[in-house]
Amino acid sequence: MQRVIRPLLALLLLAAIGWGLSTWQPWRAPSNQPQYRLGALERGSLSAAVSASGTLNALVTVQVGSQVSGQVRELLVDFNSEVRRGQIIARLDPETFETRVDQAEADLAAARGAAEVARGTLTTREAELAKAELALADAQRNLARKQRLVEQGFLSVAELDGARFAADSAAEQARLARAGVAVAQAQIGAAQAQVAQRQAALRQARAELGHTVIRSPVDGVVISRNVDVGQTVAASLQAPVLFSIAQDLRRMEINVAVDEADVGRVRTGQKMRFTVDAFPGQRFTGQVTQIRKAAQVNNNVVTYSVMAIVDNPELKLLPGMTANARILTEERDSVLKLPNEALRFRPVQPDGTPIKLEVRGREEGPGIPGRVWILNNGQPEAVPVRLGVSDGKHTEMLRGDLAEGAEIILGLADGAKAAPTRPPRPFGTGM
Repeated sequence: MQRVIRPLLALLLLAAIGWGLSTWQPWRAPSNQPQYRLGALERGSLSAAVSASGTLNALVTVQVGSQVSGQVRELLVDFNSEVRRGQIIARLDPETFETRVDQAEADLAAARGAAEVARGTLTTREAELAKAELALADAQRNLARKQRLVEQGFLSVAELDGARFAADSAAEQARLARAGVAVAQAQIGAAQAQVAQRQAALRQARAELGHTVIRSPVDGVVISRNVDVGQTVAASLQAPVLFSIAQDLRRMEINVAVDEADVGRVRTGQKMRFTVDAFPGQRFTGQVTQIRKAAQVNNNVVTYSVMAIVDNPELKLLPGMTANARILTEERDSVLKLPNEALRFRPVQPDGTPIKLEVRGREEGPGIPGRVWILNNGQPEAVPVRLGVSDGKHTEMLRGDLAEGAEIILGLADGAKAAPTRPPRPFGTGM
């Protein structure tokens, strides 16, 4: 009996081993069909933007300086002080300038006195001239009378010569008197010029005295104070800056640096949206007002300054804040848009090599050529498309053999592999 059972058990064991080997074959390759993530072609609005960063500044910032040198005697405003135009904000020590004014006034008084003396001298010279002219007229009449008497034989020639000499002497005295009058008139002109010069010196001294009182040139807010009481300011070469005043913080200016590759899409009047670190999650808006043509080069990177006006009614934004901005360059409504990850997807064959595609010829028409992939009988198939604007997540499809709602491949599913690893070898086939 045992002889019969043992061969049967051996046959059953061999049958079980054979069945196990037929069902478990480790050398069989796993499924080569990858799993894909799919997305739909949507229709909606799309906005293209240029990203840039910059700083916020007051629309008008006035640097208030001192035109004269001196010691700061009094400060009437501080940081964040609101000021009005013409308001006194600081004073310098006026003692030196008051002395100069007194000296200029004294010089002016002396010049005016000299001018009065010159006028008196002119009056004297004019009187002398009048006397000389009267004497000359009398001598000429006397000469004429004696000349007639000589002709009639009633007077000698010697007396006629004396009358002629007297007339010549009177004429010379008149000429000297006229020269004296001219000299006196010139002295008056010089004296008047001296008076004008002293008046100008007095005005300058008074102006310098007035400059010791520093006034605000605009309405605004003090955002910077660079001096303290007792400090000496020197205005020898340039006016030292004492205060910086922002004229109106309810309207501010943002200056962003736009890369040279993007500046061609920026236009005045475009909207700008930006955020600041002080208010995370809150967006502010502005409008582009200027694109400055002066290039800025930093580490071989060329950028251009783009200016925008920003409303700040709540005074949240402060000068110097860093702004992360997006300039809306184009907006599209009701367009077909592709996910950008679909445009980046590239399938591979089961052995890991890329799928070979035919070289696309150059196509005429608007847009940039691109390619997306769809599933056709479980296999990826390329579909050429023409692309328009992009917002960083989606891109406008201008042309392509895809309809709204069409499923396109975005990428491999989570856990899927693009190419399987080398299958394990069956037992006994080597390493």
